[in-house]
Amino acid sequence: MLIQRGYKTELDPNNKQRSAFLLHSDAARFAYNWGLARRKEYYAETGKTLNFYALKREFNGEKQVHNIWLYGANCSVTTSALRNMDRAYQNFFRRVREGSNKPGFPRFKSRHRGVYPFRLYGTIRVGKHAIRLPSIDWVRLKEADYLPRDQVKILSATVSERAGHWYVSLQVAEEHTVTPAEGPALGVDLGISAMATCSNGTVYENPKATVRYERKLRRLNKELARRKRGSQNWRKAKAQLAETHRRIANLRLNSTHDATHDLIEHKKPSTIVIEDLNVSGMVQNRHLARAISDVGMREFRRQIEYKAAWNGVAVETAGRFFPSSKQCSECGNVKRLLKLSERIYVCESCGAVLDRDLNAARNLAKLAVKPTESINACGEDVSHLVVSGANLCEAGTQS
Repeated sequence: MLIQRGYKTELDPNNKQRSAFLLHSDAARFAYNWGLARRKEYYAETGKTLNFYALKREFNGEKQVHNIWLYGANCSVTTSALRNMDRAYQNFFRRVREGSNKPGFPRFKSRHRGVYPFRLYGTIRVGKHAIRLPSIDWVRLKEADYLPRDQVKILSATVSERAGHWYVSLQVAEEHTVTPAEGPALGVDLGISAMATCSNGTVYENPKATVRYERKLRRLNKELARRKRGSQNWRKAKAQLAETHRRIANLRLNSTHDATHDLIEHKKPSTIVIEDLNVSGMVQNRHLARAISDVGMREFRRQIEYKAAWNGVAVETAGRFFPSSKQCSECGNVKRLLKLSERIYVCESCGAVLDRDLNAARNLAKLAVKPTESINACGEDVSHLVVSGANLCEAGTQS
């Protein structure tokens, strides 16, 4: 089976290559902004819209007359930027048709928000210690022998920057054999005190990355606020703050990768049942907003989904109003009220006492044991709570 997969690693460019990266980034940002402005202008004049191919023809003519500097960048950079803008436009109208409250109209890209990433197509070669990018030549890698070199087809390379560090992400097509996993089904309850609790008792600790650096972030933010905007000291303080945020993000991402890798590739469950939490609603609670955001629940679920597909593991989500925390995993009794401060679940019916998150995880796991069954242990019809492979969900804010 042929799959598309991404590999991301850090680059070690010299000053000349950094200048080339910035030129390509400016070209991509210019093309995106030009395409968005032209599309809005055309719609105001005619009431119609321009598609990607019409924009590309106009842009090529504009480049020949007024923007000769764009020829210093690889042509695939501006083409992919225009395609990204076109996709953003299409996604906006799709969300409008779906009735979204915030459809998100495309915005102009500003250099003040960071270096705009750019994508390269063409002949891309990978060595043990370096990668050859079109129009840029060989660039050293900080991590040797990580990017794939054999038996893959390289589709594109995306170069991005964060806090002065440059990264390349390769999109490749490779052969992959998927063997269905045969382990016992697992329920996974996402939380704050622990990043994830599994129905088999495994607990993945929350690194609490933001809490670790909270004092440093406060100090650096004060330093930045006290500096004169645009001065050298202001730029130094801004760079230090960006580097700290990069470290926090890397710490959180590494912990999530470790947990999902162990959960999928080591335990190899046949099915994983996770919650479809209303995270955007949960962060409205100002007392929990920072802690919830620090866990990275959406990223955890995203990694579970794509890693499960590679390893033959089925993923199901259980209903947003399924009472996984309130229901007893032993007898099925549902509590009317369960406060967020109650970390130990005590059943009023059978007297079972166990960790709140473990109880929720076990309830989720039961949904995957026999998804065709519609009667629970108490003889109640639960067929409305189960949607195979798509929407099984818990109201995490309710319990």
